[in-house]
Amino acid sequence: MRYAVLLSGGVDSSTALWELTRDPANDVVAYYLKVWLEDELESLGECPWEEDLSFARQVCDAAGVPLNVISLQLEYYDRVVRYAIEELRAGRTPSPDIFCNERIKFGAFLDHLPAGPDPEMRIATGHYARITEEGDHVLLRRSPDPVKDQTYFLAHLSQHQLGQIHFPLGALTKEEVRRRATDYDLPNRDRPDSQGICFLGKVRYPEFIRHYLGEKTGPIVEIETGHVLGEHQGYWFYTIGQRQGLGLSGGPWYVVGKDIDSNTIQISHSDGAIARARAEFLVEDLSWTWRSPAVDRVVLKIRHGPALVGASIERLNGDRMCVTMDSEDRGVAPGQFAVFYDDDVCLGCGRIAGE
Repeated sequence: MRYAVLLSGGVDSSTALWELTRDPANDVVAYYLKVWLEDELESLGECPWEEDLSFARQVCDAAGVPLNVISLQLEYYDRVVRYAIEELRAGRTPSPDIFCNERIKFGAFLDHLPAGPDPEMRIATGHYARITEEGDHVLLRRSPDPVKDQTYFLAHLSQHQLGQIHFPLGALTKEEVRRRATDYDLPNRDRPDSQGICFLGKVRYPEFIRHYLGEKTGPIVEIETGHVLGEHQGYWFYTIGQRQGLGLSGGPWYVVGKDIDSNTIQISHSDGAIARARAEFLVEDLSWTWRSPAVDRVVLKIRHGPALVGASIERLNGDRMCVTMDSEDRGVAPGQFAVFYDDDVCLGCGRIAGE
């Protein structure tokens, strides 16, 4: 089998590559996708991709696998960053990594292969997720490691895309991956896991937002009393349910609303935030990994992480659905994606609509 391994320089993708090289029948080639926004990041004093690429080269040299570097910076900006900026400007909470997977890693990358898309080749990555064949279709399933499971970020993939993918780490936990990386003596075996959005590296998310949207002073208002308790530098820096970064005493305070017309952040103390938690919301722009749910009960995630909650779904006219969770959540934010599951099978996702 021929494999194109997407190598990031981290321990997960590196271990995935070495797992594939254990079988001498596999034809393995590695690719480093350069999506860093160099001009923008240079202004922030960073050059984060050099260290990643150095580790990727070391891993490939040790494995005897050729490494190719493909620049997808323009595609990344057009298909992912532009979306994130527009969502932030509209007061919503974007999920760039969902579109990074769909539009770049398992999208634009195929168009840049020297020989074009190859139906006999599989794209391999270090994602924590599983793919199984079921008759004439394939299913995306959660990882056995509930903390590292990345199906939330893969929920926008199509059947065609899933049929081209292989996840060598799908049945492993993070602990097992670290152990194998040590056994393989990988140069990045002790490298910390990356955090945050894939193109940011060491650049903090607020700095990225500030670069594109700037700052605009506005009031922080206690929603129950209307009292102004402080100032913020732009509603685009905040999301519903956020606790950190408000800079107020007497907390804990939580963001419970945003008025983008007046550039106002609305907050409430912990009891008030709990009282405003929601169990019901609408989703739109639905996308299914295979087909829409055949039942009206699912489990779902509204953010990446181990937390799952049962929910009832009601199909509405058009591409919309009403979701009622079994428990309330104070972090339901427009723009976030709700990802639906049937047991461990990821069914797909929808974007949480505004009020």
